[in-house]
Amino acid sequence: MLAGSIFVLGGVEMAMLRPERWGWGVAIELVTAVLLAFRRSAPLLVGTLAPCVLLVMPYVGPQLDEPAVPLLFWAVSVYTLARWVADLRGLVGVAVIALVTFSDYVFEDARDHNFSDVVFVATLLVPPYVFGRLVRRLAAQKALLEEREELVTREAVRAERDRIARELHDVIAHSVSAMVVQTAAAQDLVRTDPERAEVVLRDVADTGRRALAETGRLLHVIRDDSDELGLNPAPGVSDLERLVREFRAEGLHVELVIDEELVRLPAGIDVSAYRIAQEALTNALRYGQGTASLEITATGAGVAIRATNPTGPARPSMGSGLGLRGLAERVSLLGGTLTHGASEGCFELAATLPVERQS
Repeated sequence: MLAGSIFVLGGVEMAMLRPERWGWGVAIELVTAVLLAFRRSAPLLVGTLAPCVLLVMPYVGPQLDEPAVPLLFWAVSVYTLARWVADLRGLVGVAVIALVTFSDYVFEDARDHNFSDVVFVATLLVPPYVFGRLVRRLAAQKALLEEREELVTREAVRAERDRIARELHDVIAHSVSAMVVQTAAAQDLVRTDPERAEVVLRDVADTGRRALAETGRLLHVIRDDSDELGLNPAPGVSDLERLVREFRAEGLHVELVIDEELVRLPAGIDVSAYRIAQEALTNALRYGQGTASLEITATGAGVAIRATNPTGPARPSMGSGLGLRGLAERVSLLGGTLTHGASEGCFELAATLPVERQS
């Protein structure tokens, strides 16, 4: 369309000026326009050949100093050698154009020539070429930035799905542990207190249904590329009372202490503190002796979480350690610290999460 538009403009100019042998001028501009239509598929050939065809005009048609539109063909041709030729081979085409132009000045143009003619030709060659190289570099940088942005986006999606997988572990571990404890209690009650056993089993079913619903939501998030689910807000420290009540209902005696001076935490710190507490209580329920303590305190630089529970007799664990590894990664990304281990019959998990203070 660009080449065709320039040709139409050139034809109108020729028809209005009507220089000597102007029909040949229109024909030469048509050939040049047809060549430039293929400038992207063969830029070196077309960019070099099109100006050379134009330079035939003084021999068979009007002189080039009469019409002005041929300068547009010229500029597009030189721009093509810079924009669409990957390396500097386009300079070879520019050199060929300069030599053909010099031959026209020597053999066809009878006027006197001086250094100003050199400046004029350079003005026709240098700016379009420089502009073409600049546009090519900007286009390459744009493509590189888009590629990097796509990589960053894929990494962010992968990291988020990894985080959701750890959230899924929390949900399943907590719910399955509760169901195991409740089922064991129902087995003990089924003969001595059938009505109580029925209540416990009803709780097991409710816990399973809640786990399935939460697992379904998390799996939906993993599959949902548009992220338009409208899920409930992420839990935080304010939800720990409810969390502790759930664990107490499942048979774990929990002593909870929350520092009254604890200020409202940023969302990432808030949900991470909740997940740390949830993982600690889940492990206490699965591997402990039925009691645990949980303490959330404010520090000068942030918030500290400490959970302890007595450990039972050593036994093989079916746990993969994914939960604690996920917590360690989460805390590390937040710039905090996490330690855990057993000592003198007690398992302790301690974490610190920094909170940036606003002046």
